[in-house]
Amino acid sequence: MSCEIGPSVRADPWICRLTVVHPEALRQVIELGESPRTIGRQVEAPLGSSVPHRTVSRRHLELRWDGTTSRHLVRDLGSRNGSALFGRPLGEAAQALDDNAVLRFGDVVAVYERRRGPLHDPPAIDPEAIPGDALACVELRAAMVRAARDPSPALLIGESGSGKERCAAELHRLSRRRGPQVTLNCAALSAQLIESQLFGHQRGAFTGATQSQVGLFRAAHGGTLFLDEIGELPLDLQPKLLRAIESGEILPLGTTSHQQVDVRVVAATNRDLAAEVETGAFRRDLYARLALWELRLPSLAMRRVDILGWVDRLSAIWAAERQRPVPRIEVTAAAAAMIVGHRWADNLRGVHRLLHELAHLSESGPISEAALPAWLRGEDGGGRGASPAPPVVPVATATPAPAPAPAEDGAKSSAKGKLRPRPARSELLAALADHDWNISATARFYDRDRRQITRWIAMYEIDVAAQREGGA
Repeated sequence: MSCEIGPSVRADPWICRLTVVHPEALRQVIELGESPRTIGRQVEAPLGSSVPHRTVSRRHLELRWDGTTSRHLVRDLGSRNGSALFGRPLGEAAQALDDNAVLRFGDVVAVYERRRGPLHDPPAIDPEAIPGDALACVELRAAMVRAARDPSPALLIGESGSGKERCAAELHRLSRRRGPQVTLNCAALSAQLIESQLFGHQRGAFTGATQSQVGLFRAAHGGTLFLDEIGELPLDLQPKLLRAIESGEILPLGTTSHQQVDVRVVAATNRDLAAEVETGAFRRDLYARLALWELRLPSLAMRRVDILGWVDRLSAIWAAERQRPVPRIEVTAAAAAMIVGHRWADNLRGVHRLLHELAHLSESGPISEAALPAWLRGEDGGGRGASPAPPVVPVATATPAPAPAPAEDGAKSSAKGKLRPRPARSELLAALADHDWNISATARFYDRDRRQITRWIAMYEIDVAAQREGGA
């Protein structure tokens, strides 16, 4: 499944590969190692990989491992139909590939992936719970299996629409706990109602309590309690939740006797709880307890290999809901490259939206780039779903420009009430490097909230963990 590349500072290998995702008939995984690899219509193994498409030149692309940056460099070999990285033309000057970079050569679209290994896809997990071939999905499935059988709490962190509820259900199934999974959305109820829902109450415990209620902890006895949107849990309830997790005891409202429960807590959030701990918005002790198993769900932009497959999968669901034939969504190479390279801020909800808009076009032949919705092309003025692709930087000039120096009097740029503008990717890279890849220190440099720096990092698809480890 993977090719191990060289020694690293963590003694863990790099696993790198190029997956052809369009056209579907040519789908293949090209494992990449330290030896240069030529991609073309007529190239032979072991130093080449053949992609037999009429628009691909005999020798089209070369990918070469760069040990100093621990990533592959790509260059066009003077092909007839050209190559592009995130829609920007490639020349013969080598350019570095980030994880989930989207390449188009001729009318073929491929995704480059780069992950620390070793990675092994566990057979115990339900492939429908966390579907996908992306390395990020393989990594998550392996982490899920490791965490499932342990009784400690688990914290699922991921963007809205990334599949946290489905992952929680699979954690419960794999845990083999005999009790049920019970779910509470912490954002859906008031503080008093959440406390009553969690711990239960006696009749008359508060105004409106006309009947006793056992509460979700007791309802989940022997099983799993899934607390969605845990970041919304009021601060004054957080110590009570921590006490219940640590002691296994709850105190229903209106009673004086503690009751013992056997519950595994799984929580989920799309917030940066570590940053909220620093601002006092979330308790440090509760975060530490919940994060004994911290599982980060990859956004759709971190599993681009699977995006076109999700379009097909959701097409079948869309048709079944309407009792209609499954629409055949065919797209041109340019449209496929745009769909695969999109930011997908709404994750699978965004794919649902795209499918809904494309279904009626499915009978009119391959859908062109111009026929894609304006919001996906970034032409609707909002730009919520689309973010600019990382700038293509030739390797010869890949050293980031120095970050702007602070004012001589030491004042931040916002001293006059004006924040620094959003930096270019190269400037943000330089600022992060200058501050030892510390997000909080970089946030102070820009006089911005830590969450804003995190959003910029996600937008530019910067792998901070790899940079800290010396991988880039």
